[in-house]
Amino acid sequence: MAFQGAPVRCRLLLAVCWVVAAGTAAGAKVLPPPSNLDYSFIQICTLNWTWNPPQNVSSSCNLEYSSDIVINEVPQDKTEWSKSLFRVTDAFLDEEMRFKVRSECKHDNTSEPSPWVETSLLPKGIPGTAAVDLSCVWHNLEYMVCTWRPGENVSSDTNYTLFYWFDGLKNPKKCSNYSTDQGIFGCVFSFTFPKVTNTYPTISILIRDDSEEIRPVCASKNPTTLVKPATPSQVTLSKINDKIDVKWSESETFPKGCLLYEVKYRNSDLDTGRIIPSEENSVSISGIDPNSKYIFKVKAKPKPDCYSSEFYSDWSEEKSIGEKRDSTISLVLIITIPLIVAVSTIILLVYLKRLKILILPPIPDPREILKRMFGEQNEDSQSYAKDDSMNAYDKLIMEEEIHSLILTETSETPNSEKENR
Repeated sequence: MAFQGAPVRCRLLLAVCWVVAAGTAAGAKVLPPPSNLDYSFIQICTLNWTWNPPQNVSSSCNLEYSSDIVINEVPQDKTEWSKSLFRVTDAFLDEEMRFKVRSECKHDNTSEPSPWVETSLLPKGIPGTAAVDLSCVWHNLEYMVCTWRPGENVSSDTNYTLFYWFDGLKNPKKCSNYSTDQGIFGCVFSFTFPKVTNTYPTISILIRDDSEEIRPVCASKNPTTLVKPATPSQVTLSKINDKIDVKWSESETFPKGCLLYEVKYRNSDLDTGRIIPSEENSVSISGIDPNSKYIFKVKAKPKPDCYSSEFYSDWSEEKSIGEKRDSTISLVLIITIPLIVAVSTIILLVYLKRLKILILPPIPDPREILKRMFGEQNEDSQSYAKDDSMNAYDKLIMEEEIHSLILTETSETPNSEKENR
């Protein structure tokens, strides 16, 4: 019986709870909304939204205000709770901006939040005329460079003007150093703080034209996210045996210890290299080839402990140390050495062959000796017979010549005697 009565008691308890909850809900009151919601410009890109508290609110109510921003009908998820009767926000001048607020008794179940109260800030100018793709870079903590492209519906003679302001300036300043490169507008202005500064104010930038047809655009930027260091300078190299020391000058604008460095080096014979990180303005590299040429360059990056920027500096000018092996000489040696060896081998073989002949002359063939001996005797006998026939013929001719000479002289002698007579 005890178990059978349990479900009945549970049903009665649920019914009582429902009745109590329904009574509480029926007795809940809806708070009245804030009144006189309005806005005003504090600076060029900063709005101050203000309102008055609701009337007839119980003193026991822990009154707070919930506010939110809607841009072009898209909630920005920037809900903020506060007891204050104002809220400071950035201004969106190139889009429709709505601000809404309501009142609520926190930690009080006897009342419901009030309805939303809202007001709008409508953009001025013709759509498509506002500057687009605005970006800024803070170079070496010295000057800011901002660039943008013109809107798609502007004429070619549109002249944009940039204004900037940050906490510390009494009035917004106008940028005066403009440039245009391939349809991209740019402006440079000084932006410096003492070197010991640890925190930097948000900078507001407004770009507009004197014509009311050009829609203005605003942007608020955290300067620590825009920092780009200068290129490391005065890079020097020194080599001792198999170690190379690399040094460069420290920054004069950054606080000490607020920069990180990367040193990239490679062997001149290779296309790839290595990157060595460093927190100091020097690095030592050991284990290098003393007979090779090495190329170095350095770049810097803001340290995350000091700045939130992801910008690296440009690479420094490349510096080299060591001597590169001449590939032409190596090629000549590769071709010449084997050729010299081959020629020397041929000459040596010829010389050894002749030396062998001198030391160990060849043994004559007996058959050749006999053949030469009998051949020479036959030739001698033939030449001797020929010489005998020639000698007999010569003797005969000589005898005839002598005989004729005697006859001639004999005939001339009597004639001479007759004349003498």
